[in-house]
Amino acid sequence: MPKKSSSLSRNKKTAKPLASDTTGLTLLGGGSLPQVEIPSTALLETFISPAPKRRYEICFSSNEFTSMCPITGQPDYATIIIRYTPKERCIESKALKLYLRSFRNQGVFAESIVNRMLDDLVKVLSPRSLTVIGDFTPRGGIGLRVEVSYPEKSK
Repeated sequence: MPKKSSSLSRNKKTAKPLASDTTGLTLLGGGSLPQVEIPSTALLETFISPAPKRRYEICFSSNEFTSMCPITGQPDYATIIIRYTPKERCIESKALKLYLRSFRNQGVFAESIVNRMLDDLVKVLSPRSLTVIGDFTPRGGIGLRVEVSYPEKSK
């Protein structure tokens, strides 16, 4: 009985293994993490997009964000959502986590935080588009949601 040639064996010859370019990434798997008290674009490590000609969206969500109220010094809690369409670069998730953590002791209003994040991320990524949403936990019965986008959405 003759052997049937399966599509699996034909694809073995042409299939390529997946690989990611990790050149320049220092925070991922690198032992002890820096204790950074001030947000900085230096924390935002990036890597080459695996499909720079394709439009695709990346979305990060962190429900552990904290900062401080500049008046009372009390902690503010938020869920931060970052959604972007990359061009040439992508943000590395552990670096983003460290960047978000650096806001912990910053006494600043939510509006400034979300706008700063957008500016910093646009600076390091030069994305096709990017949106940052800060959904802050209600205080005194009033919640606060700040959303900012690049490029600016026209009315």
